[in-house]
Amino acid sequence: MARKSFHRSRYQRYTGGPDPLAPPVDLREALETIGDDVMAGASPQRALRELLRRGTPNMRGLDKLREQVNRRRQELLKKRNLDGTFAEIRELLDRAVLEERKQLARDLDDDARFAEMQIGSLPPSTAQAVEELSEYNWRSPQAREDYEKIKDLLGRELLDQRFAGMKEALEGATDADRQRVTDMLKDLNELLDAHNRGEDTSEKFDEFMDAHGDFFPENPRNTDELIDSLAQRAAAAQQFYNSLTPDQRAELDQLAQQAFGSPDLMSQLAQMDSQLRAARPGLDWDDAQSFSGDQPMGLGEGAAALRDISELEALSEQLSQQYAGAQMDDIDLDALARQLGDEAAVDARMLAELEKALSEQGFFDRTADGRLRLSPKAMRQLGQAIFRDIAEQLSGRRGDRQTRQTGLLGEPTGASREWEFGDTDPWDVTRTVSNAVLRTVSETTEPSLATSEMARSGVRIDVRDVEVAETESRTQAAVVLLVDTSFSMEMEGRWTPMKRTAIALNHLISTRFRSDELHLIAFGRYARSIDIAELTGLQPRMEQGTNLHHALLLAQRHLRRFPNAQPVVLVVTDGEPTAHLDPSGEPFFFYPPHPQTIALTVRELDHVARLGAQVTFFRLGEDPGLAHFMDQIARRIGGRVVAPDVDGLGAAVVGDYLKSRKGRRRG
Repeated sequence: MARKSFHRSRYQRYTGGPDPLAPPVDLREALETIGDDVMAGASPQRALRELLRRGTPNMRGLDKLREQVNRRRQELLKKRNLDGTFAEIRELLDRAVLEERKQLARDLDDDARFAEMQIGSLPPSTAQAVEELSEYNWRSPQAREDYEKIKDLLGRELLDQRFAGMKEALEGATDADRQRVTDMLKDLNELLDAHNRGEDTSEKFDEFMDAHGDFFPENPRNTDELIDSLAQRAAAAQQFYNSLTPDQRAELDQLAQQAFGSPDLMSQLAQMDSQLRAARPGLDWDDAQSFSGDQPMGLGEGAAALRDISELEALSEQLSQQYAGAQMDDIDLDALARQLGDEAAVDARMLAELEKALSEQGFFDRTADGRLRLSPKAMRQLGQAIFRDIAEQLSGRRGDRQTRQTGLLGEPTGASREWEFGDTDPWDVTRTVSNAVLRTVSETTEPSLATSEMARSGVRIDVRDVEVAETESRTQAAVVLLVDTSFSMEMEGRWTPMKRTAIALNHLISTRFRSDELHLIAFGRYARSIDIAELTGLQPRMEQGTNLHHALLLAQRHLRRFPNAQPVVLVVTDGEPTAHLDPSGEPFFFYPPHPQTIALTVRELDHVARLGAQVTFFRLGEDPGLAHFMDQIARRIGGRVVAPDVDGLGAAVVGDYLKSRKGRRRG
């Protein structure tokens, strides 16, 4: 009988890069945020950087991560100090001396009295006392044991600074264990010396790891990896030494000679540190930190804290992204996870993926002069998002809740298409019901029972089933949107709403009413025609003047290009006309409005009216002079005045355009 084979599965924590089950980055939300900053006057590059700095509601930004990194560094410095080993040695020394005094008090011979004098005259310096007692003949076994612990502790602490886990591994070590450490250091220094001379150390490295690999749990694969690991720890040990006070450094220098009862260990470590510094001179060998806390650390623990601090400082710089050539890929995600946890690393990785996705999916391109700008694809998506917000405002208006009017586009063409958000076309009921029936049959487990099931429970229409009848407009419109770009628009917080309005109207006409021709004109001290991408990135300028006269001249030029189209003029402004073009073509500015400026502006409005244009003024603010001027002009040319608040500007303009289009169709 054949044996059955079993497949064994093992499950463990996922560590292979981005979580494959994590939701994708929200490019739409990111693009809207970037678009808001660009409309407020930031460059696309700066807007992208600001997004990465701020993050999103579901993802910490670089600033927040850097703040946490800096806070952790400060906590290490304010809570800890470097007195741990010194205090522990002093405690062992005091205990040994006390036990020895007790023993000497019980002994009655003359040698005991001499020993008492020797013990009583010990210098106050811990290091000097330890050195002076190195040849002392201890009478108390407990005192001798405590003193030997000092030598053992020093050796283990000095090794623990440079080799992971040595303090615990060598606790209670024998002479043979210590000899193994000495042999390892000797072989390591020979390997490092050969590497620094430029020799091929592949064979030497393999021999070294075969003999001493248990000292290196990191399991380096070659000499360079071994040096990288050791050099970082050695640099931290040197930083620990640099961070001590002059008195502490003198103490440590003297105490180190007693490590394991011999100066050989310190000699080998000093040689190793020198070799590592020559191999990796770019590390922070000369740095120092100022610890001020009340939690003492030993030599090894202190060096580990300094490694953490160095890593935190490097992370802070990486997260700042302020240095030349900075990239999100520079951030050490493993180090970030060690210091702040896995969630912080996930946030940083998502930010990097967000930046990469925005670039790779074509949301940015460059102008002829090399400047970064939002691409047409980005403008379409941004327009769609803004129009969606405005559509929600329109649908929520009291007395005007139904904004998708049947037949709004004109006469049916006979064709149909799938419904999309924002469609104003009427439903094709026949196609919609047919789609629902076909879907119900295809989703029924037993197709033969589908008919009886539908007869019993009916057919439920899903949004996927809806199709709309394509229509075409009878009347083409030549639409001109004139937007005020004087500095008062920025000062009063109307700059971004003005841009959002233009983007929404542009999106609506370019996607749903393609037969209409939209033209954008920006006017401040002078006026100019402008495309939607340029307007989106337009930065406010300290420019006084509202040259509606010049804007109307440009508007008429566009209207005359389409003599058979219905002319529509939409004017968004927050100030009276205070500038006009003089006969030389130069702008003339005067405040309060000059009579000549008013007269020339009114003349051009009369010309626009004679072209048959429907003119609507969108008055922003509460300027009584502007309100009086617009009311009189509206009566003169048969136009309309709308006074929306800033947040309702987009809905007012888009709603007015839709109503005028509906009126044209009925006419």
